[in-house]
Amino acid sequence: MSHCKVPALIEAQVEMGSVNDLEHKSLFGKEEDATQTKAASLMEQGSLSPRFHEHTTKSPKNSVLRSIKIVILSNKLNLLLPFGPLAILVHYMIDSKGWVFLLSLIGITPLAERLGYATEQLAFYTGPTVGGLLNATFGNVTELIISIFALKNGMIRVVQLTLLGSILSNMLLVLGCAFFCGGLVFYQKDQVFDKGIAVVNSGLLLMAVMGILFPAVLHYTHSEVHAGSSEMALSRFSSCIMLIAYAAYLFFQLKSQSNSYSPLEEETNQNEETSAEDEDPEISKWEAIIWLSILTAWVSLLSGYLVDAIEGASVSWNIPIAFISVILLPIVGNAAEHAGAIMFAMKDKLDLSLGVAIGSSIQISMFVVPFCVVIGWMMGEQMDLNFQLFETAMLFITVIVVAFFLQEGTSNYFKGLMLILCYLIVAASFFVHEDPHEDAI
Repeated sequence: MSHCKVPALIEAQVEMGSVNDLEHKSLFGKEEDATQTKAASLMEQGSLSPRFHEHTTKSPKNSVLRSIKIVILSNKLNLLLPFGPLAILVHYMIDSKGWVFLLSLIGITPLAERLGYATEQLAFYTGPTVGGLLNATFGNVTELIISIFALKNGMIRVVQLTLLGSILSNMLLVLGCAFFCGGLVFYQKDQVFDKGIAVVNSGLLLMAVMGILFPAVLHYTHSEVHAGSSEMALSRFSSCIMLIAYAAYLFFQLKSQSNSYSPLEEETNQNEETSAEDEDPEISKWEAIIWLSILTAWVSLLSGYLVDAIEGASVSWNIPIAFISVILLPIVGNAAEHAGAIMFAMKDKLDLSLGVAIGSSIQISMFVVPFCVVIGWMMGEQMDLNFQLFETAMLFITVIVVAFFLQEGTSNYFKGLMLILCYLIVAASFFVHEDPHEDAI
């Protein structure tokens, strides 16, 4: 009997063990499913590494004609593209500066927007953090190219005013339109963004104001040790420090705190799931790189004609060069940021909107401005950080106002409207402002 019971007992244990194994496998399978679900959720939030995002992104294979159709023919704004070649024809046939400037300005507008589109497509393969930096970088290519052409022509005030106008436009107009449009779509609630990141960005903008403010204060207090040279030396030293600070900011953003620069609110997941169909790239990575190169070259060509026609347009239209440089040029140059920031806000992705608008302002103030000072130094041009008293005060007040609007970590259409109205005040101020250095331009 005992011999019979032992095999039966062993059989029962084996059966029990197989059941336990099945239960263990089923539980393990559930854990795997849960892990995969969590990974997918983290990927949507942008918390996973760019490599993971790259492997899960499907790269479309388009023919040349298909790629041209997607990039050039799919957007109604591209109807303005023929104005670019028309500006070149007018330059050589009529040589009317006012018309050349206007046509070049209109022709650059769709190019700036398409730069933003190509950058957005490339961002699908790089991850959200690097994608945000790419968006800000190529969004500012227009301003950087115009500034370099103006420096070559010795138009230092145009460079200063254009870069100042780009900072003001991003902080007030672009961010204001993003808050306003996003607030109208989600009018029943306050949209939320990461308050900690907003505070860091505000601090960086204040540091940029510090670098621009001190040379102006040194100039207007007549307290230079070496008259005429101390201001330039301080500007060049401060520019090098600002470039180092911006490099440290990039390292901090990409390496040390990369997970902090992704959307943290779980509420955004629902909106990302509903718009999942719109999140697939339309062109491949190499297509995006090629289109970025082509569009950047075309912007460079048109920028040369645009800069040459600024003075003639100011005389023809009887509009101050300061208004053209601070208001008109940045609106065209910021078309990519404008479209991207509004699109992200209407999808309830405020962190990405801030990354585009405020990130672009940081990049211009902490990188493009000091970079132009260094480039001017190499060219032998007297480019400095003294933007004059009126312009510096305008920048300082703007940064303070935006910092107050960002400190709560929430946005709505009212805050957006206030920022837009502030920008209208800035525009009106420069329309009636006579630049004392306009003769030197």
